Amino acid sequence: MTFEEAADALVAVGQAFHARGWAPATSGNYSARIDDGRIAITVSGAHKGRMTRGDIMLLDAGDPRRPSAETALHLAVYRAFPEVRSVLHSHAAISVGLGRASGDDWTIAGHELLKALPGIDTHDTSVAIPIVENSQDIAAIERAVMPRLGNSPAFMIRGHGMYGWGRSIAEAERVIEALEWLAEAELAERRFRA
Repeated sequence: MTFEEAADALVAVGQAFHARGWAPATSGNYSARIDDGRIAITVSGAHKGRMTRGDIMLLDAGDPRRPSAETALHLAVYRAFPEVRSVLHSHAAISVGLGRASGDDWTIAGHELLKALPGIDTHDTSVAIPIVENSQDIAAIERAVMPRLGNSPAFMIRGHGMYGWGRSIAEAERVIEALEWLAEAELAERRFRA
């Protein structure tokens, strides 16, 4: 994937996430590893629903703009999982609320849509999504979450949303879409049981 292809795809993700309420205002950040190994990432402060190719930059390319403040989290995922080609961060109200109301993990079990996650081919399983405390110290978030990932394709920052990744931008988008839907399904189940 070239930089231009990655930038266009990340812009489309931003528009789709914004339209669904998963990226209000300037929240969220997205990245992709391009064919030459460099990382394309959203610039800091870009409104995700109005992004253009100009709101995506290459890291270490002498660009004077600031990348996302959470760039280090993206880079940590790429280091931990060499096959990963995209990392996406959503700010949907449902996952922000779920993260605030949950403990150290969000365990999802028995849902058909778990099969949308990489490597899962049955509903008869469970997945634990780690939840870590929010901090302005991004290195502290990285230290807290990376040892807990295991095979999880995502993590949550309490009160701050969801990070998901995949072997392509499309797969990372599918991970986020599935998890945001599963968060809504869990809320619906809790309401019906109440």
